[in-house]
Amino acid sequence: MTGTAPAPGRDVEPGTKRGGVNLPPWAEKAFIPVFFVALILLPFAMDSGGALLGDLTLALAYVVMALGLNIIVGFAGLLDLGYVAFFAIGAYTMGWLGSSFFSSVNNEEGIHIGVQGAAANLPGIHMNFLLVLVFAVVFTTIAGMVIGLPTLRLRGDYIAIVTLAFGEIIGRLAVNLDQVQFSELPLIGGPLGNFFGEEQVITAGRQGITPVDKIAFPGMDPFTSLELRPWFWTALGLVAVVLFVNFRLRDSRLGRAWIALREDEVAAVSMGVPAVKTKLLAYGTGAAFGGMSGAYLGSFLNTVNADQFQFYFSILVLGMVILGGLGSIWGVVVGAIALSFINNWLIPDVLNTLPADVGLDFDMTQISFGIYGFLLVIMMILRPQGLIPERRREAEMTHADEHADESVFVARA
Repeated sequence: MTGTAPAPGRDVEPGTKRGGVNLPPWAEKAFIPVFFVALILLPFAMDSGGALLGDLTLALAYVVMALGLNIIVGFAGLLDLGYVAFFAIGAYTMGWLGSSFFSSVNNEEGIHIGVQGAAANLPGIHMNFLLVLVFAVVFTTIAGMVIGLPTLRLRGDYIAIVTLAFGEIIGRLAVNLDQVQFSELPLIGGPLGNFFGEEQVITAGRQGITPVDKIAFPGMDPFTSLELRPWFWTALGLVAVVLFVNFRLRDSRLGRAWIALREDEVAAVSMGVPAVKTKLLAYGTGAAFGGMSGAYLGSFLNTVNADQFQFYFSILVLGMVILGGLGSIWGVVVGAIALSFINNWLIPDVLNTLPADVGLDFDMTQISFGIYGFLLVIMMILRPQGLIPERRREAEMTHADEHADESVFVARA
């Protein structure tokens, strides 16, 4: 007779004990309105133009981006090391359609759609931010499916290599296309040259597209850099939309297909899950959220610069997902806020002069990657499932630890 342990991958029923806390089934839904009401009121407790509110606004923009990457990495299990490409495409969409970059358009009179204030009288293309968001979603969704195509027959580390290459390609294009004119493009160069101008370059490289139009909703004045509350509430609105989509997708048939592919692709395909379509939808959906956040950050930061689209940004967003918990929606929200504050406040404002205080000739911003790596190593040792893990992943980790050293007893007659 052989004694056996419960299956380590068995899920945990709702309402059972998780991480030492007994959560009822309705806890997640009850937390959502509390979370948003608290954040809506939070800006009234701080300076409307202060650095802290600016850091919070950036953190919310990173939450949108991290939730998009979580669909690719956490839900579908497709390791993406080039997510910065979608940030770049979304930001350039804002730069192209919300600035004076294309100054020769319409005989230098510009194209203005749904904008008011000073932007309505400037040369270039100036569209309302909501329209720019739509274009950013379309462009990045297409880009996400393009990057998904080469990965359809790949798994594991090979997917990471392809996505890393794609991110680096976009970054190099952002730098070098300031030397390429639209009129020089093959096949389509003639019509584009006539529309944008014969000498119009594609990007501004490291010089950057600046200034970029401020967000202005219909019937409202454009946002300003001195009043950050509207920026914060707009970012919170994007977070609300992305959270709603994430929850609906997680509990949908498509979400279950992503999880099935993540757990065992061969078994999922044998059970009828269309791997090609499912992977492409994961890349396209995650990319769309990255594009939304990129367009928002382009306006908030008032510039679209090629130096913003470095490899480290992909690692930063991936670190947010890992820190919070792969596949966990609320975990990714917490991880994004935590790592954003470490990156934008703790290291540059609090710890930056610490080495100089003890006689060392460097500052903490120079070893930011080392700090992120140290945090991730500590997480992998102490809590590999993340700060707020997904129920299934937590069950796997917990049961695996509990039964790792158990012996199997065999009774012989």
